[in-house]
Amino acid sequence: MDEIVRQAVARAIVTMRDNLGERLTIDDLARAAMFSKFHFTRVFLRVTGLSPGRFLSALRLAEAKRLLATTVISVADISHQVGYNSVGTFSARFSGSVGVSPSGYRQLRGMAPRLADRQAQPGSGTTVRGQLRVAPSAEVGPVFVGLFAARIAEGAPARFAVLPGPGPYALADVPLGSWYVLTHAYGCGEVDNHTLRPYTGLTGPVTVHRGVTASLADVRLRPRHGFDPPVLLALPDLRQPAVARPMAG
Repeated sequence: MDEIVRQAVARAIVTMRDNLGERLTIDDLARAAMFSKFHFTRVFLRVTGLSPGRFLSALRLAEAKRLLATTVISVADISHQVGYNSVGTFSARFSGSVGVSPSGYRQLRGMAPRLADRQAQPGSGTTVRGQLRVAPSAEVGPVFVGLFAARIAEGAPARFAVLPGPGPYALADVPLGSWYVLTHAYGCGEVDNHTLRPYTGLTGPVTVHRGVTASLADVRLRPRHGFDPPVLLALPDLRQPAVARPMAG
C-alpha cells in the first residue's frame, strides 16, 4: 500500500477518534487526509474496506461499548458523547450492531450473551470450509469465525463457530448470498512473545449459489492494526485460554 495513502487514511481516522461527539462531514475528513473529497472516499474504502461514514459510525459504537463496560456514565450521556442526538436512535443502532441493548451490555460487563445466528434465513445446504492460518511464531487462543454481509463484525452472523484455535473450520447450511469470513482471536508471538493482543482475519466475499455443496475460503489471522474496523458484535471472552508466553532470557 502506498505510504502516502496510508498516512492520509491514518490522519482521517485520528480525526474521527478525536471528534467522536462532533458532526464530521466527508469534507472535514478529506481535508484532514489532504485529499479531494472524491479521491479520499475511494482510497479510504480501499484501505479499510468500509466507507468513511460507516467506519466513523463503528468507532462511535466501539467507544460506547468501552464506556458502558468501564464507567457508570448514563446511557443518555454516552449516546451524546459519541455523537448521537437521540438516545432512541443510539439504542436501536447499538442493539442491532452489538446484539444486545446498551443497558444489557452494561449488565453483562461487556461479555456476550449466547450468540445466535440467523436461523430465520433458510440454509442452502452449502458448507463454507477452509483453514484458519497464523504465522508459525504466533500462539493464538480460541478463534471466533463468522459469516457477515460486510467487511465488519456487526449484527448477527449468518453462521458462526468458536474454535479452540487455528486450523480447519466448517460452517454448514449457509444461506444463499455473498458473505465475508471474519475471524477474531487473541494471541501473542508474531510481534512479540509476551503481550496478548487481538488478531483478525478476513476473506471474501464468498458467494453461495444454489446447488453448490461446498465453498473453500482460507483465512490468515494477523495482529489487528489501526485500519481495521472495530469488532462491534458482542463476543464471548476469547482471552482466558490464551496465555502469553514468558519473555525470553
